[in-house]
Amino acid sequence: MTEFLKTLLNIRSLRAAARELTLEQLEEGLAKLTSVVEERRESEAEERAAAAEHERKLKEYVNMLAADGIDINELAELAEPSKKSAAGRSKRPAKYAYTDENGEYKTWTGQGRKPAVIQKALDNGANIDEFLIK
Repeated sequence: MTEFLKTLLNIRSLRAAARELTLEQLEEGLAKLTSVVEERRESEAEERAAAAEHERKLKEYVNMLAADGIDINELAELAEPSKKSAAGRSKRPAKYAYTDENGEYKTWTGQGRKPAVIQKALDNGANIDEFLIK
C-alpha cells in the first residue's frame, strides 16, 4: 500500500495531515474526492446495468431456443470449432537400425541421444555407418 493510501484510509493519519492544510484546501480536496467517488458510483452502476441487460438477453435467447425445440447443447456443439488434428511436423524417417539387448529390432532417426547399444558399439570402435539403413 502506498504512503498516500495509508494516510487517506487511516483517520488518525488523515487528521495529522489535515492540520497542515487550510480550510479552503481541505474543502477543495473534499469537493474533488466527492467528484471522484460520484464518477466511480456512476460507472459501476452502468456496468451493473450492462451486465443485467446481457443476462436478460441470454435468458431471452434461451427461451426462444426452447420455444423452437432446439437444445442448447446442440447449439453449443455446432458453435464449437471442430478440433483440428495436430498440424505439427511429420515423423522423421528412421536412419539407423540396431538390435537391442533383448534381441528386438529397433530403429533410430539420428536425432536426440544415441541409443545405449549404438553408443556402446561406438565406444568399442564401431563406425556409425555400420548401423545405416540402406
